[in-house]
Amino acid sequence: MESLGVIMRVLVTGSQGYIGTVLTPLLLQSGHTVVGLDTDLFAECTYGDYTTPIPIIKRDTRDVTAMDLQGFDAIIHLAGLSNDPLGYYRPEITGDINTAASVRIAKQAKSVGVKRFLYASSCSVYGASGDQFLTEESPFNPVTPYGWSKAESEHGMRDLADSSFCVTYLRASTAYGMSPRIRFDLVANNLTAWAFTTGSVLLKSDGMPWRPIAHVEDIARAYLAVLEAPVKDVNNEAFNVGLTSENYRIRELAKIVEDVVPESKAAFSDNASPDKRCYRVDCGKIARMLDYHPQWTARRGVEQLYKAFVKYGLELEDFEGTRYKRIMHVNDLMRQGILSEDFRWTSQHVLQEETV
Repeated sequence: MESLGVIMRVLVTGSQGYIGTVLTPLLLQSGHTVVGLDTDLFAECTYGDYTTPIPIIKRDTRDVTAMDLQGFDAIIHLAGLSNDPLGYYRPEITGDINTAASVRIAKQAKSVGVKRFLYASSCSVYGASGDQFLTEESPFNPVTPYGWSKAESEHGMRDLADSSFCVTYLRASTAYGMSPRIRFDLVANNLTAWAFTTGSVLLKSDGMPWRPIAHVEDIARAYLAVLEAPVKDVNNEAFNVGLTSENYRIRELAKIVEDVVPESKAAFSDNASPDKRCYRVDCGKIARMLDYHPQWTARRGVEQLYKAFVKYGLELEDFEGTRYKRIMHVNDLMRQGILSEDFRWTSQHVLQEETV
């Protein structure tokens, strides 16, 4: 499918996050005008070289108003609490941010004339689904607060889509790969980090669950493909994002890491146990319907991570400590008194606005 070639003014929520910092340069390279919206909760988690190439509205998504959204042709809504430990830690806040705020922003966007709304859903909506391949028509079966928040958001947005407001749900495979706001809780990133820092490719489950994985750059390319596709092809449509060939058992990923990282060996943690999160996804729909061509495989992505760790350095206490581990980082900000229990900055923290 050929892209429309229309230049748009795009708001990216979560622009300072793992996917956002990779997506925004891609949008700029394609000629679009881009503005970010982010509370920058993980400002201190930058890894490698990074400068913000876009103006940023420093705003918690729970505080977004319709006025913030005026004048945009499209909104790419990435912002949210993005992993299971944070979801379990404060499930009610996960619901407030990931579901209630997301649906409200979509409604506000429609009310001010935004034409396109791209929602960052997740293949975690499929949850515990066994060995069979899942399509976009497969039933939801989430097993974590994060998975539930994504499923409920999709349900809450379904009735908003019409001829004037195009809503699309991008169900990303488990992300991996280098980003300026790298996440070490993601399975391929985590296994590679353990291998690099300790020589042990540490599996925290029995390694048998299936996971679809997609490089963060390929996830970003999916948003660009949807943004530039004809409305008729993407309106109220869900897309599994990734490659069908990139479904792996966790122990298969560990073997890839073992092969790439010198002198590393797969091992199980002392408390390794079965993981009920198990799903394989069919990504054929996005390949058939859109101009979408993923470029990464697991092996190439692990090689990229290893080279980055060599270049920038990495210690065990970095990715397993307060610097990069999301839940420990949040708890440390609370301990310092600059983040409240409901994940809002306190008066001791000043958001330096870079608004447009």
